[in-house]
Amino acid sequence: MSNKNKMKNNLLEKINNKSAMVAVIGLGYVGLPLAVEKAKAGYRTIGFDIQESKVKMVNEGHNYIGDVVDAELEDLVKKGLLSATTDFSIVEDADFIAICVPTPLDQYQQPDISYVKSSTIEISKHLKRGSIVVLESTTYPGTTEELILPILEEGSGLKCGKDFFLAYSPERVDPGNKLYKTKNTPKVVGGLGKDSTEVAAVMYRSVLDGCVHEVSSPKVAEMEKLLENTYRNINIGLANEMAIICEKMGISVWEVIDAAKTKPYGFQAFYPGPGLGGHCIPLDPYYLAWKVREYDYHTKLIETSGIINDNMPYYVVERASKILNRFKKSLNGSKILVLGVAYKQDIDDIRHSPALKVIEGFEKEGSIVKYYDPYVESYNYKGKSKESIKELSKEALKNADLVVITTAHTSIDYDFVQANSNFIFDTKNAMKEVKNRENIELL
Repeated sequence: MSNKNKMKNNLLEKINNKSAMVAVIGLGYVGLPLAVEKAKAGYRTIGFDIQESKVKMVNEGHNYIGDVVDAELEDLVKKGLLSATTDFSIVEDADFIAICVPTPLDQYQQPDISYVKSSTIEISKHLKRGSIVVLESTTYPGTTEELILPILEEGSGLKCGKDFFLAYSPERVDPGNKLYKTKNTPKVVGGLGKDSTEVAAVMYRSVLDGCVHEVSSPKVAEMEKLLENTYRNINIGLANEMAIICEKMGISVWEVIDAAKTKPYGFQAFYPGPGLGGHCIPLDPYYLAWKVREYDYHTKLIETSGIINDNMPYYVVERASKILNRFKKSLNGSKILVLGVAYKQDIDDIRHSPALKVIEGFEKEGSIVKYYDPYVESYNYKGKSKESIKELSKEALKNADLVVITTAHTSIDYDFVQANSNFIFDTKNAMKEVKNRENIELL
């Protein structure tokens, strides 16, 4: 048996008998749930993060991610299956290393892969023979082979396929999803060579309930992740443009979508809103648009949908201005109460939330803006801090010239909102079950 096959079989044996040690780099919305699932499966798991506050919370058994069960995290820490550190040298003992760091866009809407690069450099200093590195962070096609591979080989002195394995498996995290979590969401894996793909797939199958789909290369896996979210971006862009068109024509876009989705084939319902938020959908299409410029191509459809979606917060402000004009009021000086600043319902995540841009737009026009969000007590945006009002009272609603719903939190009593508000601009159709609609306008 060749040394290469011995190395693979040794790692597969460690995975199968649960003696493999797992390192998860980055303990955010992707990393912490993954680390918890690895530990629950019986693997000794160590998480790394540069934020000491996160490391301290994990080691104390305190959860800070909505999709993680508090009691499970505490139990895993007590059993010694899960711990956290700020020391990269943990990689020296790791058999499986997952990179789950942020991949934001910079101020020019270009990929910022500095976290991936710096993490890989540190990993390369401690990478041991016979281990596997898997990148999970969303990125452009080619990152694993063009960036990760040379850094690991140069920094470690090892060769991929001969001394270690390398693969890409895109994260699929939907915060607040009641049905699909890390545990039961299907996984896609693409490695550098069949051995890397096999090892990564075996590890994920030993941890997850969802199926693991193997593809021929990291580039395919990287591209499929961008396709997933670009598909949603484009279809939401279509829904948003339909909302603008329908408003001009005096038609309810919500009724139109409800009618269209009765078709049992060829149509999937997407809904308009005040813009796109979260860590993937607003960003991923720009990764693809940036990368294909190397091939002298411009992504017309993708970029157009991005423009439509990016403009929605400003459209909401414009529509609100028209509503106030009917009451002989201007945005300047009007009191506006915004309901919800999280980017989606029933979570506390404000990453790229369009509500923040909506509030900023109102304040630039001179409006006096307050917000209520039962999940977000306060936030900081562009250096400015804002706190939620303590409760959604009659007084708070009646005092507002206009209530604007930007997140459809299900814990809010919308009948109460309707009964006590002067006027409501509902950008999410959150009040669809409210019968009295005389003071409600939909996006």
